[in-house]
Amino acid sequence: MNKTVLVTGASSGFGKAIAQRFVNQGWNVISSMRNTAAAADLGDPDNVLVTQMDVTDPTSIERAIKAGLDRFGELDVLVNNAGFGQYGVFEGVSQDRIQRNFDVNVFGVMNVMRAVIPIFRKQKDGMILNISSVGGLIGLPGISTYLSTKFALEGFTESVSYELASQNIVVKMVEPGGGATDFHSRAGTENMGAGGIPSYEPFIARTNAVMANIGTRMATPERIAEVVYGAVTDGTKRLRYLAGDDVKHFVDARRKLSDEDYEVYMREQLT
Repeated sequence: MNKTVLVTGASSGFGKAIAQRFVNQGWNVISSMRNTAAAADLGDPDNVLVTQMDVTDPTSIERAIKAGLDRFGELDVLVNNAGFGQYGVFEGVSQDRIQRNFDVNVFGVMNVMRAVIPIFRKQKDGMILNISSVGGLIGLPGISTYLSTKFALEGFTESVSYELASQNIVVKMVEPGGGATDFHSRAGTENMGAGGIPSYEPFIARTNAVMANIGTRMATPERIAEVVYGAVTDGTKRLRYLAGDDVKHFVDARRKLSDEDYEVYMREQLT
């Protein structure tokens, strides 16, 4: 019997590529998204269920999971991929935009997990993989709102992984850098930049130049999907999987340098 995976935010970008990778490997795929009109053709319709899910709406989550169980009879893996991006200096980002980031990137993940965990606990088996970010390990200017959600997701995922291990549920994270997807374009429409505060503008210009250089080394969605599929199927209980080389030098500095030396290094790079 084929295993079944539920992928959130599967209409485009990482989510679409992840869903496609599992389809190609013969899995049953519950491909969930806010707007099913944006669904991609994943092929093999017998093994694919496209269903509407808004991770901020518990009713839609329950409905999507029920539809998946009715179709395939079981659920083995949850991939929490749905995300919302926000660019701009903190002072220039409104409270409602900050709330939206946390509603999707943190509380949305919790909402889906809250619905799935009882299923996995009852069957005494299951895996949850959360798409985090290298930005959950290091701070970067101009995206503090978005990265704060990923820092929260890192702490939550690590903590709950210990709880769920007692229920024979494996929890993992994949930490991409930037991705060559429409996510950054969409996040760009929410870019507050200097927030209309002129004194930030020279700093934003410098950091944008650094980020543009980093952007030339972003991973493809297919590469991230490869890492996700490998993490799900490697038979280990490993928690973290770093994906993408664009900001690996920052991560290496964080891990190898003292706190003081790391802070000096990052200021030299970014300010």
